[in-house]
Amino acid sequence: MKTTLSLLTCSAITLLMQTSADGQTTSNQAIENPLEEIVVVANRVPVPLKQIGTSISVLNEQEIRAYGNSALTDVIRQLPATGVSRSGGMGTQTSLRIRGEEGFRTLALFDGLKLSDPAGTQVGPQLEHVMSSGVDKIEVLRGPQGLSYGADAGGVINISSRRDIEGLTGSLNGQSGSFGTDQLAASIGGGNEIGDFYVTATDFETDGFNTRISDAELMDDDGYSNTTVHARAGFNLGEGFRFDIVHRDVQGETEFDGCYSGGTVHDCDSNYDLEATRISGSYSNENMSHSLAYSSTDTESQNYALGVPGFSSIGELDRVEYIGNLNNLPGFDLVFGADFEEEFANGETRDNEGYYLEVLSDFSDSLFFTAGIRQDENDDFGSHTSYRLSTAYLISLGSSNTLKVKASFGTGFRAPSLSEMAYNGGLFAYPPASLVVLTEESSDGFEIGAEYFIGNDLRLEAVYFDQEVEDAIYFDAASFSGYLQNLGVSTSEGFELTADYTLNANWQLLATYTFNETERPNGQQRLRRPEQLANLGVSYSGLDNRLNINAFYRVSKDSVDAVFGSPVDYVLDNFDVLDMTARFKLTETIEIVGRLENAFDEAYQEILDYNSPEQASYIGIRVSF
Repeated sequence: MKTTLSLLTCSAITLLMQTSADGQTTSNQAIENPLEEIVVVANRVPVPLKQIGTSISVLNEQEIRAYGNSALTDVIRQLPATGVSRSGGMGTQTSLRIRGEEGFRTLALFDGLKLSDPAGTQVGPQLEHVMSSGVDKIEVLRGPQGLSYGADAGGVINISSRRDIEGLTGSLNGQSGSFGTDQLAASIGGGNEIGDFYVTATDFETDGFNTRISDAELMDDDGYSNTTVHARAGFNLGEGFRFDIVHRDVQGETEFDGCYSGGTVHDCDSNYDLEATRISGSYSNENMSHSLAYSSTDTESQNYALGVPGFSSIGELDRVEYIGNLNNLPGFDLVFGADFEEEFANGETRDNEGYYLEVLSDFSDSLFFTAGIRQDENDDFGSHTSYRLSTAYLISLGSSNTLKVKASFGTGFRAPSLSEMAYNGGLFAYPPASLVVLTEESSDGFEIGAEYFIGNDLRLEAVYFDQEVEDAIYFDAASFSGYLQNLGVSTSEGFELTADYTLNANWQLLATYTFNETERPNGQQRLRRPEQLANLGVSYSGLDNRLNINAFYRVSKDSVDAVFGSPVDYVLDNFDVLDMTARFKLTETIEIVGRLENAFDEAYQEILDYNSPEQASYIGIRVSF
């Protein structure tokens, strides 16, 4: 980490010597036509939204700040078809499910870094340790359409730090409030024709609250601390060549209930450390682009029960990836690539090689097609082929009215994780799990929808989706014997409705509704998947844009969870939560921020036997230049 930070410091000094003090960023300039917004998450290369047949949600820095949440999952959960279940407060185990699929199927990348932890129970991102500060843009690809990322991507979250910076810019944020919460965040970035850099650091600490309802003995608070440093630097080497380096360091410490040591469920701690680095080189011109990258992610977790070390895990993910793009072929573009991954988890290793090719049509201004195929070679589970098809069709209904019709279909597979296989073959497993030979899961997903645009003032979207996972792997919660496999199909289908309406220069409305019907092979509802999710957002800007008030109301209905040892599911109560944020600019560079979370003081559970935060208030200050 010291070497990386030294390189970043040198690049910062070089840029500071050649930039003016009145720097500005252009990353959040208003887009006159939303259909022309460029996104990367769908095809791994920049593509206008009008050409994309899959469903994409995008948030910029201004919108992320409007939500105001410290945890990134609390921002993303307010997007269509996105559910979150968290076992208590900040830093506790969190699953983010897109269209009802498992949280470990959600792939998360930050400036190209794959945040997956190979030493986890499943190879998925530890999103509970990702803070919202320092995030400039979020792109979410909904559904199992992540062909070029890997065959097991059932949804992709592409997170970006600030780019396209001119001159020098920076900010300092401080916040304090309920549950003994304190947060300090700082960022600095700069850019010119030579290159650009951005560094952000966050220090977060909270005393928390009692997370476990069954912890009636002590009723102790369960706190969390997080220290994150994320740094990126890029250098333009001339003639289309560029070199980039990204480094991320996260240290999180979580107090929780439920280690069941010494006959109690309290006084449990978990330490999480992540160090990840990605270096890449690229070349591009008007006809093509090529990128080669290497990344290494090291994770370590250590659990403590009553101060005594317990379960620990060590993981490493080494990845080499190449992405190529030919973009001036007659009538179509080509995107192609290869990736090689080596997973290490607690002494076990496994390799996976992937190759993919995707054709993007470019013969029409209104009709677009994509067709892609991927081949994976897995050390333990052999060869697998997956594919994706999509289409989008634009219909002009006037000078500023456009209807976009879209559809897509994709397939994938997931190999059992090294941890799942090791547990079933280890000392703690017993029948029936110890007798099960785990095999790979397969999945597919279909969607069809329409989007309607009136200039930049109104966007309406309606999407129907239908997806399934065959032979899903799950933990035996009835007898704790290990990992079992649902021999059959687990389904998830429903529809999403979204409306984004700018009434005038002062008011904006945002509403989403998702109906998601899920089913296991035994006919029962899949656990912790609400059938109904709804969000309503209202934003006001006044006093020459010095005052901004944002209110976000979310509703969750019809969710079930399992009672350990019982075949009967428990119906969780419906709940609704209102969060509000207000920002007032004292000057062009100083801003006061106030926030009220769970304004109705709703008592609710996302996971059986786990509390959620009560009403909380926070106040902070932001200084920028």
